[in-house]
Amino acid sequence: MRKLLFFVSAGGAVLASGSLARRYRHDLDLDRARLALVGRAVIPTSFGAVEYAERGTGEPLLAIHGIFGGCDSGLVSVDGLFPDRRVIAPSRFGYLGSDRPADATPADQADAFAALLDGLGIERTDVIGFSAGATSALQFGLRHPDRIKHLVVLSGNLPGSPTAAIQPQANRLLVRSEFPMWAVRTFAGPAFARMVGTPRGLPLTAADERMIADVVGACFPVLPRAEGVLFDFFVSNPDVNNYDLVTLMVPTLIVHAKDDPLASYEAARRAAGRIPGARLVSVDRGGHLMLGQQEVVAAELAGFLEGTEAARVATAPGSGAGGA
Repeated sequence: MRKLLFFVSAGGAVLASGSLARRYRHDLDLDRARLALVGRAVIPTSFGAVEYAERGTGEPLLAIHGIFGGCDSGLVSVDGLFPDRRVIAPSRFGYLGSDRPADATPADQADAFAALLDGLGIERTDVIGFSAGATSALQFGLRHPDRIKHLVVLSGNLPGSPTAAIQPQANRLLVRSEFPMWAVRTFAGPAFARMVGTPRGLPLTAADERMIADVVGACFPVLPRAEGVLFDFFVSNPDVNNYDLVTLMVPTLIVHAKDDPLASYEAARRAAGRIPGARLVSVDRGGHLMLGQQEVVAAELAGFLEGTEAARVATAPGSGAGGA
């Protein structure tokens, strides 16, 4: 954060000097052009516009993005995991083309997901909540269990995690303009890799580097995501601490890396112990993005999503939790 604040304070002088202005504008143009290539659509609901993007064919699957994301990030977060599914990725409140209603809550977001499915003519679907998207994914399961076949939480924001705390007001600097995040991406790439949850010292393959680049790229441009980021910082992420997970009655799988430097692995372990019938899949390394673990994660997800729904039973809290 200190490095980020340095870039913020120095940014005005740098751009005023003109030494990097052209590069800044060029990069921002590229970010906007990349986003323009994403096939985005909007469905009107009682919560305002709900934007989504989709790809693939087959059984539908709802992919809920993390912080600094949007529908483009939702697609990136499950890239390669579901080649035979129709992946539908909504932009959560305040992200890209989705409205943020006044006094919105994660419960409202869950109801907006239901409205999106109604608009698409989908009765029930599998749901994947990644990182900060876990909050509204859990709310969706709590409020609309009849709409969910299986719920998966990947590197989730869960009760008691450091991510589930109201963030310092200084973090508003991240979204006041495009410059702060651009500066970190451009001049402090390793710092940005850590911002998206890459552990220090983790050896990275070329595939890992590409995945990090894709995730980072889907954070830009920043300003169209600003309202959503602030919603996550100050409303949505901390709201998860209030959830009574023992009342979640949908088949649930939690997948988390033990070395995740952002979302707490211990919080994931505790959540799996509270959700009836839930199972925890632990990977030893890979950080928040579970780098290098795609084959393992894909196999676990395939087995879970192809399984029966017999897990939809009210069992004692934690009776289904286990390691992998």
